[in-house]
Amino acid sequence: MRPSFAGAHPILYPTTMLKVTLIQLGKTHFKFVDTGFDEFASRLKHYCKFESLLIELPSRLKSNQIEQIKKNEADLLLAKIKPNDYIILLDENGKTLGSVAFAKHLEKLSIQHSHICFVIGGAYGFSQDVYNRANAKISLSEMTFSHQLIRLIFAEQLYRAFTIIKNEPYHHE
Repeated sequence: MRPSFAGAHPILYPTTMLKVTLIQLGKTHFKFVDTGFDEFASRLKHYCKFESLLIELPSRLKSNQIEQIKKNEADLLLAKIKPNDYIILLDENGKTLGSVAFAKHLEKLSIQHSHICFVIGGAYGFSQDVYNRANAKISLSEMTFSHQLIRLIFAEQLYRAFTIIKNEPYHHE
């Protein structure tokens, strides 16, 4: 049975379509991830202004310099974020939502904010400065995934959320 939002309507944007940006720290090295991501990014253009931003990281510091690595990543990330952007970190310690709950959450946020940025951290997570700037944290699973795979998993879940909101036949329960 398809989920039904009591009194719900498709997302309406009085002046502009919601802008969603996915920010990723570091490259993807798997072609299959890029191919899958591109497919969902293309589909998302029917529901929002979707953009993906890859922040290339400078040469790696030694692994015993984790705090410096996180600080460098934070400086690059925070330089890309505007003051009015609503920032959601994709973080292992974030709130876990099912697909329908995520769709409801996204619909509420879309009414309140014109630009939502979802952020995938680097291999060591986020610095405290990034946590301090974030508006929310969401966990995609209790399992740990490569940050490279997260962009594909998240793009599919974002697409699924919009199809749930629009009551389109993609999500099955």
